Amino acid sequence: MESLEKQWYVLHTYSGYENKVKANIESRAHTMGMGDYIYRVVVPEETETETKNDKVKETKRKVFPGYVLVEMLMSDDSWYVVRNTPGVTGFVGSHGAGSKPAPLLPDEINSILKSLGMSTRTTELKVSLGEVVQIIEGAFSGLSGEITEIDHDREKLIVNISMFGRDTPTELDFDQVDKI
Repeated sequence: MESLEKQWYVLHTYSGYENKVKANIESRAHTMGMGDYIYRVVVPEETETETKNDKVKETKRKVFPGYVLVEMLMSDDSWYVVRNTPGVTGFVGSHGAGSKPAPLLPDEINSILKSLGMSTRTTELKVSLGEVVQIIEGAFSGLSGEITEIDHDREKLIVNISMFGRDTPTELDFDQVDKI
């Protein structure tokens, strides 16, 4: 049974292997031709700042140790590729005996992604540096600006907006802009 829309699922992994599992899934999705089924793989992490001996050190801490989030279209093939990835011990919400797992509810994944500073929906935005975009959502809605940075992993852009005669760099989500 195939799901017609992409949804988020939670994978259980060996603790400490979350980033390796993420890399393995992305690699396997590419080499096994599953790019149209497996979209984003996320290891929820927070950056913590700690001061020791007058030195500031930033460290990344796993929000859910032993778990990885994957956005995918559920099919027999995509399910097989993900669950047989080295380091994956199973899907959360699967009742075993070959049954498919339950996806996260939209409110659950939106809350998690927002807390990580990530866009809650994937937007196919094909833009390049120097291109001018129209802002369609947020405080600067209706303005346009030039793209100076693109972060595909976090689905964010830095756009220079002209305000009061000067360029002001502003960070925006992919889904807050449209091509002009």
